[in-house]
Amino acid sequence: MDILSARDSITRAARGDGMKSLFLHLLDAGTETEVQALLDAEGLSTDPTKWHPYGDNEAFYGVVENQQANPVPALVEKITNGIDAILEKKVLQDGIDIRSADAPQSVQAALERYFPEHRNWDLGDVRRKQAHELQIVASGPRTDTSLLIYDNGIGQDPEDFPKTFLSLLRGNKNDVHFVQGKYNMGGAGALAFCGDLRFQLIASKRFDGSRPLGFTLLRRHPPALAERAGRKNTWYEYLVLDDRIPSIEVDELDVGLHEQVFTTGSLLKLYSYRLPSGTRSVISRDLNQSLHEYLFEPALPFYTVDKKERYPNNNALETVVVGQRRRLENNDEALERRFSHVDQSAELGQLGITVFVFKARSRGQGVKDTKEYIQREFFKNNMSVVFSLNGQVHGYYTSEFITRALKMPLMKDYVLVQVDCTKLHLGVRNELFMASRDRLKDGDTAEALRRRLREILSSSELKEIAKKRRSSFSVDDADTSSMLKRMTRNLPIKDALTRILQQSFSIPVESSGDTDKPRQEAKDRPKRDKREAPSFDPKRYPSAFQVKGGDAVQDGVKLFHLPLGGSRTISFATDVENDYFDRSDDPGSMTMTVLGPDAKGASGGGIPEPTQEVDRLTVTRASPSDGTIKVGVRASGTMKVGDAVRMTAALSSPTGDLVETVIVRVTDPERKAIQEAPESEPLPGLPEPVLCSQDGRDGTTPWEHLSQSGQEMGNGTVVIPFAEDGDKLSHVFINLDSTVLRDFNAKAKFEEAIELGRNRYISAVYFHALFLFSITKSRNYEISRGTANPDSVEVTEYISDLFNASYAQFLLNFETGDLVEALG
Repeated sequence: MDILSARDSITRAARGDGMKSLFLHLLDAGTETEVQALLDAEGLSTDPTKWHPYGDNEAFYGVVENQQANPVPALVEKITNGIDAILEKKVLQDGIDIRSADAPQSVQAALERYFPEHRNWDLGDVRRKQAHELQIVASGPRTDTSLLIYDNGIGQDPEDFPKTFLSLLRGNKNDVHFVQGKYNMGGAGALAFCGDLRFQLIASKRFDGSRPLGFTLLRRHPPALAERAGRKNTWYEYLVLDDRIPSIEVDELDVGLHEQVFTTGSLLKLYSYRLPSGTRSVISRDLNQSLHEYLFEPALPFYTVDKKERYPNNNALETVVVGQRRRLENNDEALERRFSHVDQSAELGQLGITVFVFKARSRGQGVKDTKEYIQREFFKNNMSVVFSLNGQVHGYYTSEFITRALKMPLMKDYVLVQVDCTKLHLGVRNELFMASRDRLKDGDTAEALRRRLREILSSSELKEIAKKRRSSFSVDDADTSSMLKRMTRNLPIKDALTRILQQSFSIPVESSGDTDKPRQEAKDRPKRDKREAPSFDPKRYPSAFQVKGGDAVQDGVKLFHLPLGGSRTISFATDVENDYFDRSDDPGSMTMTVLGPDAKGASGGGIPEPTQEVDRLTVTRASPSDGTIKVGVRASGTMKVGDAVRMTAALSSPTGDLVETVIVRVTDPERKAIQEAPESEPLPGLPEPVLCSQDGRDGTTPWEHLSQSGQEMGNGTVVIPFAEDGDKLSHVFINLDSTVLRDFNAKAKFEEAIELGRNRYISAVYFHALFLFSITKSRNYEISRGTANPDSVEVTEYISDLFNASYAQFLLNFETGDLVEALG
């Protein structure tokens, strides 16, 4: 070797050692301040030859900054990319081109082929073993946390970085059907939350070890430098050395992973990541809860790992994230019911809906503690209805949908709905979801989906559950009616105030005669004894499946008439348990196939192939309910009177599918009574005042009675207004054991004074609650709590909170008549 060659070798070795040292220092840095200090020391901060525009375009600054509005869904995109990388690695190891027809055509197909144990992610040993392949590791000070994301996936060649990690809007995965990514932009969204300087380290090594480890550092070009250069805006850029992606030779690295060392795959470090205020403690606890919500059903489990030096007294630093669905499926103590619907329509495609209903009281706790537990564990981000694609949440509704769209106010804190949009039509998905995958688009498609979801849930089991909880409010009509008459007979208010009440209520008017007689006669009528339903003995797997009812028989097949423009429910009898479709362990399925009128069943009783008639019916399948599976059908706009289709239902079973076929024929529309003019909905009467006490003395309603419906009453509670269907005030629950009344009556010296104070308290609370509700509703106020992320608050909740916050004390310490006079 000559002197020049030896000198070049020494120079390359020195440069290689320098690159490795730079990489290891970047990897070890805990905050963006440390990264900036390292760049300054290396002379890299202001050297324009060391930085290249992200995506080869300085104008992509807007693409990066205008994505997710929340740091958690932005972080979820990184996790999703890691899952994609692991799936791609599996396909390539199988010797298959990821874009070929031989590759899996969906995420679910990839799981079935390469992860046969994926249905057992809820089993501790199985999920922990898999979770080692994908991890999030926290570092840095508690108040300035950086996050390292590791995946043992496909990895990238350093020369390919500009086409993969460092590209934008190229659509790299658009023709790879078994991965989630398609836009080639989601991974950039986290940059906007990487501190003030936007530093992100990228390192990757190809899974086969054929190439060295490449690395680079992303940052926002310092605005001060851009301004000095006369630029109107800044941009994002990445580090290059010798005009290329730096690369180093490494066999393995200890990067702080849980029971794992890095050999191949990818590492992404997000410096000084701006986690939400509620997730800034141990990430294996607080961040996990949000990750479970946004990754409702991830394809693969993964670890979140915190450091002992950050939390020396915490013994749960490593936790596996399996998604909200599996957490719920394994929480029978907190759940009252779980059921599902599958809706197939020509307009939208296939919609999967799973409903989780929480108990009003669970885990041996009262209503208040139970509600706090549910909110803390499952509604950290106030997402009551989540819309997911391949398990990742792409948008959501708050509890507003439960109270206003479904008109089930009692259920708003106790219902979580997953809407699986994976099998919606492509055009529908494109119109429904933003490219940022964190919120729904406004538009006709979103409104059509909202309407359909409301229709399905309003007639589902949820309706009966809400009705059952509402029945806890039943009180003695005669007692409340007489109390209401006494209170309104001498209502000390002016006509102007009466008119205010009449905007929301029908004020009762005393009429001649004994108005209580018909009510009493109805009450005295003997009640019929209810027949006891036969006991249902469910089986784990179905052995029976038979259609019930029918209007006629055609060619040995039951015929059902479907009125044009209407809907029809077809019921199937079975003996399988209620959660057959929804359990995590070996769930079953039911497929509905719609065929032309002349189609016949396949030989051997199998499922025939669908014909072009498949979109002529909208079909909704519900979960089994005590031996019955209900299927709702509705004709599409292309069907006419006299048209008929065959519908085949196949219920899965280990011994072979159980198949039933029916014929659905469209008939003349149902006749409706003709009205000369539409009548406006009558105003409700004044709500019933319901007196409550802790023990239910003297015929009052005990607190325990209210807790059955999810309402909490204690000494600090004064009043709980309840609005039927969300906007019709039907009951006002007044607490006679409130601290307010107790303290007020403590000053009384005689029994008459105590009775007077009690009556004054009841009247003041009742009528002020009415006025507040009436005025707030009639003026269409929207109430919210908080500033940064305000939560919508129902009017009834606002009134109850107002009374609890000393308003009732104010009323009792002034003469009611004077107050009413002043209001008038």
